[in-house]
Amino acid sequence: MTPGAATHESATIDSDAVGVAVAQFAPGPDRALNLGTMRQLAETAAGRGAQLVVFPEYSAFFEPKLGPSFVAAAEPLDGEFVTALAALAAELGIHIVAGMLETTVDPARFSNTLVTLDDTGHLVATYRKLHLYDAFGDRESEWVLPGTVTDPETFDVGGLRVGLQTCYDIRFPEVTRRLVDAGVTLVLVPSEWVRGPLKEHHWRTLLTARALENTVFVAAADQTPPIGVGTSLIIDPMGVALVSLGEAADVAVAYLTPARVTAVRAINPALALRRFTVVPREAAPMRISVR
Repeated sequence: MTPGAATHESATIDSDAVGVAVAQFAPGPDRALNLGTMRQLAETAAGRGAQLVVFPEYSAFFEPKLGPSFVAAAEPLDGEFVTALAALAAELGIHIVAGMLETTVDPARFSNTLVTLDDTGHLVATYRKLHLYDAFGDRESEWVLPGTVTDPETFDVGGLRVGLQTCYDIRFPEVTRRLVDAGVTLVLVPSEWVRGPLKEHHWRTLLTARALENTVFVAAADQTPPIGVGTSLIIDPMGVALVSLGEAADVAVAYLTPARVTAVRAINPALALRRFTVVPREAAPMRISVR
């Protein structure tokens, strides 16, 4: 248990508070082992009062290097991984969000997909990663199909409306802003944030910026080392890290209220004052003036 988590769990909890957990671990190629670890973490989170548990990107299967094994490990949405998560969510009476590898019409590529199972085990939202990690020497697009830009799929837990995005997406502020335009007050960011020079600084800075500029909660669950940075955390609309983890597999729980979002927006009405909207690039081609 992290010091931050202990503090929040011992405090008085508002009746309308939603217990949200970030659960981090290092998935491997053994899918049964991954599911076993996720069960242990989910049980711990539920025992601490979590109603929503967020797991990392690629929770179903992961290896240090993207390649054909990832394509071979892909499953449909009614496959073994989602079915197991649905049963776990219904058993514990919680919402579960996790990253999986989804089969596509392209036999050489898969979708990097997030799934949400509600507390009855029903699939209530999916998200396919929009911005692929073609950066810092990696080429995710060689193996992954980018998601299609559509209206965000959201879901409600308590009085919070929840939206999804994945890892590298956090470098593109428009993704979070579109979720907020859809009414989202809690943004989930399952990730496999690769370690490297200054990468932990990037991770915390970008997540905090997305919370601050949109006056929303952000809950980000990362993979642990040796590939990921760990340090999963939950940030409130004023940019405060409510709970944060280190480098080991663990769970941290924070209790979030819609009233906190309302209160922050009353003193920081940045959303109401903005003068721009977000338009998908495909619908708004760049125009170059020639003089």
